[in-house]
Amino acid sequence: MTTEEKLQHFTTYAMEEARNKSDAMIREYTDAMRKIFEEHQEKKRRQEELEIKTETDRLVRENNKQFSEEQIEIKRTLSKKQDELKEKLFVEVKDLLANFAETREYHQMLVKQLREAKEFAGGDEVILYIDPSDAQKKYSIESEVGAPVTVSEYSFMGGTRAVLPGRNILIDNSFESKLAGAKESFQLKGGAHHE
Repeated sequence: MTTEEKLQHFTTYAMEEARNKSDAMIREYTDAMRKIFEEHQEKKRRQEELEIKTETDRLVRENNKQFSEEQIEIKRTLSKKQDELKEKLFVEVKDLLANFAETREYHQMLVKQLREAKEFAGGDEVILYIDPSDAQKKYSIESEVGAPVTVSEYSFMGGTRAVLPGRNILIDNSFESKLAGAKESFQLKGGAHHE
């Protein structure tokens, strides 16, 4: 082998070795860059997932808050409407009671309540009261009950009251107290869960 051939062989070998080293360095650098890129992508993906989760949680909380506020407003509106309907109903009941107070059955009810109060008192003192609106019925009621009847100074919408002073007992059969009790315990039921 001549010097020139040796030089050519050495040059080819050196070039081949340099190319191999260069290819290995490029592969190593490409692999390192790919690994950095993949890590960067993974970091960005986790960051995006965290941002999406954070924003989703915020939106869910905001939605729940808005839903709760709307639910409270609906309950308020419903309660207000129920109160309006309840008031309207009890106005109608008062009208019906006023109409009932004009009937013979009402007169009989007064007599019955006062007789029962008188029987309850036994021999004890009892003061029997009727509403001022029933003052014109006083004498006929007294004759049917067989006891004096007092016309109250204060209206109680009809019905009767009786006081047993010796026992500190009030027998309250007034429409006012019956209506107040009914109004207090009355609940307007309706809607899908009551059907």
